[in-house]
Amino acid sequence: LQMLEQQVVGGEQAKNKDLKEKHKRRKKYADERRMQLVTALQKSNEDSSDWVLLNVYDSIQEEVRAKSKLLEKMQKKAAETEIKDLQSEFELEKIDYLSTIRRLERDLMLFQQLLDQVQSLIRRDCNYSNLEKIKRESVWDEETGCWKIPEPVIQKTRLP
Repeated sequence: LQMLEQQVVGGEQAKNKDLKEKHKRRKKYADERRMQLVTALQKSNEDSSDWVLLNVYDSIQEEVRAKSKLLEKMQKKAAETEIKDLQSEFELEKIDYLSTIRRLERDLMLFQQLLDQVQSLIRRDCNYSNLEKIKRESVWDEETGCWKIPEPVIQKTRLP
């Protein structure tokens, strides 16, 4: 009865040692692979687990779909990173421009106050006593990048 049972359970290959060794190696390899996957999944975060699981596919179309999704996900992350970088760069430039504008406004106020104070000290017979007239006669020179203002002239009046 035991002999019949062994023949039925194992079939005609029941006593084939090579086949038994092959089954043992496959089982050992499958167990090792399963342990590696379990270990990798435990150690990995959400994103890297996709990499581990994408290595086993039923068909080429499934592999293409999975890799396309992964590619889209990576492109989206890259785009978001680029947007954040550009926004931070823009913010830094904006802060720099605003600080430059504030500094220039302070300088302008200083010069305006100086002019207001000095204007009363300028002689009345000098063409610089009228600041509005000087502003009208001044011309911006593009080549040199500065204002050309009229030369100061003192007008002497002679009495007959």
